[in-house]
Amino acid sequence: MKSWLLFVTALVIGAWGSAAAQPQPLRIFIRSGPKTHGPGQHDYPRFLTDWTKLLTDRGANVNGAPRFPTAAELTDTDVMIIYKGDAGMVAPEERAILAAYLKRGGGLVTLHDGMCSDDPDWFATIVGGAKKHGETNFSAGKVRFHFVDSSHPITKGVPDFEIDDEAFFLLRTAPGMHVLATAPLPSTHAGEVVPQIWTYENTLPGGKPYRSVVLMEGHNYANFSVPEFQTLILRAVAWAAKRPVDSLTR
Repeated sequence: MKSWLLFVTALVIGAWGSAAAQPQPLRIFIRSGPKTHGPGQHDYPRFLTDWTKLLTDRGANVNGAPRFPTAAELTDTDVMIIYKGDAGMVAPEERAILAAYLKRGGGLVTLHDGMCSDDPDWFATIVGGAKKHGETNFSAGKVRFHFVDSSHPITKGVPDFEIDDEAFFLLRTAPGMHVLATAPLPSTHAGEVVPQIWTYENTLPGGKPYRSVVLMEGHNYANFSVPEFQTLILRAVAWAAKRPVDSLTR
């Protein structure tokens, strides 16, 4: 009887240890908003729907809304994906919620004009680089990505590629912005080389280190299905959450 009890106890302990060793699902909040622009462009609601399913199918716990998240929602979030026009326009009470989230070490992944702000100098200190709301600072056409840091976990093994999208210029940047990819502007300011993807690691006063990634493209919704671009986004989400970069691509 004693041997049987010892055997059962060992099985229970082993099962508990195995369960405890399993990584917890990645918790993601998608910050969305109303659609802007023409057909097939800036489709934030569709992204919220499609990427909730895509990320859930890859084992993540996904929440999201067409508004700024509440403090409670961010308490249950490891990384926030921002795909909304002018998402860098953050009200004072929202800045406080965002600061508390970042002080806990929460991650950010910002897509396309989610980096546009009425206070780009401030928002650049949050995500590494931002553009000014109301300025003419966009260049549409064929954007050719060139990876200037191909050894980073997010970009490793991804070849240079081209998509029809929109790039920005006149960026405000913060010290510590680490550029992963650049591209020549396709139309306005044609040929001027600007960052397209960058990482930014920062620590707010009294907080833990957090990670941010900005991917400048996302004007044309079809590009979210381009394998190279989709891989970069999935890796960026995992990296910003301080998980293995291939957590969502397997």
